[in-house]
Amino acid sequence: MELQQMRYVVAVAETGGFTRAAERCHVVQSALSHQIARLEKELGARLFERTSRSVRLTAAGEAFVPVARQALQAAERARAEVAAATGEVRGRLAVGAISTVGAVDLARELGDFHTRYPQVQISLLMDMTEPLVESVRDGALDVAFIGMVPTARTTGVREKELARSELVAVVPPDHPLAGREWTTLARVARENFVDYMAGSAARRQRDDAFRAAGLDSEVAFEVTSVEFLAQLVRAGLGIGMVPEPTASGLPGLRAVRVRPAPERTERVVWSAQGPSPAALAFLSALGVDPE
Repeated sequence: MELQQMRYVVAVAETGGFTRAAERCHVVQSALSHQIARLEKELGARLFERTSRSVRLTAAGEAFVPVARQALQAAERARAEVAAATGEVRGRLAVGAISTVGAVDLARELGDFHTRYPQVQISLLMDMTEPLVESVRDGALDVAFIGMVPTARTTGVREKELARSELVAVVPPDHPLAGREWTTLARVARENFVDYMAGSAARRQRDDAFRAAGLDSEVAFEVTSVEFLAQLVRAGLGIGMVPEPTASGLPGLRAVRVRPAPERTERVVWSAQGPSPAALAFLSALGVDPE
């Protein structure tokens, strides 16, 4: 079994087709298909069910792909560790972040890192906290920037708190609260809300504060990004609550402080097995000691 064969299988699983996988791997489709067929013969099991319209993993494929990913990551990590031993930082740096990250200027930090370590292949994924932590835990991401209530704890990863902030209400300019400097949690509880998905870490930041105050709230619209939250609030469909640093970057909305204010922490998380050489260099640039 060769690493290249595993790479081809993972590419097909992730792209959903042999043509797109071949394009990603920079090979002709016939060569990719031939190598996967050889691997299936060696394993004695089909990894994909192929129809004229779709390609999907078989039960054997579902079992094979996670292990193949781990093997590819281990091989990549081994090459990076050897390079680091000779004083060269290379390999990959896969970063994840929530859309409201504010503790670091992520674009600037990634740009500076690229300038300093041009041999490192950098990628960025924006998502919610829970899938980001899971991706760090299973090795798909090297580091991630997340937001949680101060009392929440992550499992299976290592973390460092970067900043704490309060949530503020964001409303359209013509909203009755728009002219106020601050208001009460009980007052905003009377509004319809645009908020994140129920059960998410982002949603819990507001829900926990309302629950502690004995208040209920009506969520009319559930979103996965602060950008769409802002669009719906601008349209007058409800109000939102976002971290105070984030509110200043939402044009066309007014921020109103709330008392008592919900709180959240921003954290950076990385693998419990320790950072790769590239991740270690990136964390060090942020002033984070992973030891």
